[in-house]
Amino acid sequence: MQCPCGSNISFQQCCCLLINQETCAQSPEQLMRSRYSAYATEAADYIYQTYAQASRSLQSIADISVWAKETKWLKLTINAASDYAELNDQNAVNADNKEQHLPTVCFSAYYQHQGEYFLMKETSRFVVEKGQWRYLDGEVSNNEALIAPKRNQACFCDSNKKFKQCCGR
Repeated sequence: MQCPCGSNISFQQCCCLLINQETCAQSPEQLMRSRYSAYATEAADYIYQTYAQASRSLQSIADISVWAKETKWLKLTINAASDYAELNDQNAVNADNKEQHLPTVCFSAYYQHQGEYFLMKETSRFVVEKGQWRYLDGEVSNNEALIAPKRNQACFCDSNKKFKQCCGR
């Protein structure tokens, strides 16, 4: 199975390694991709664990699990990623230093929820806690319902298949 994050490699060789905690994300973008894949594969525990402490108290594994189960994730596009400090850097970014520029990843995600298709655009912010990248928060700039392609039109997930043979099933 191709990795849901859009890396064009297998899930087992990509985000699965992070979700199963066999390795740690080396960048905010890699963490963002793995969190998307975790939503797509309903790995609620991983999503919860990758929240920064400042944000984790606002979440619950049960709520994350319900959202992941009710939502079919179709496509992730990374639009931009800011520069970031290396994990071993003495100046690693953290949520306590408000003056410090936090690394960001801007992305677009297509998904299906309750029979409708959506496009969400978000700019996410990341921090380092205990030597690991964590998702702090995100600002959604757009979350719009989409008109589904007609059955014989190309699918919007870029699979090169007709909609009826892909996301329209």
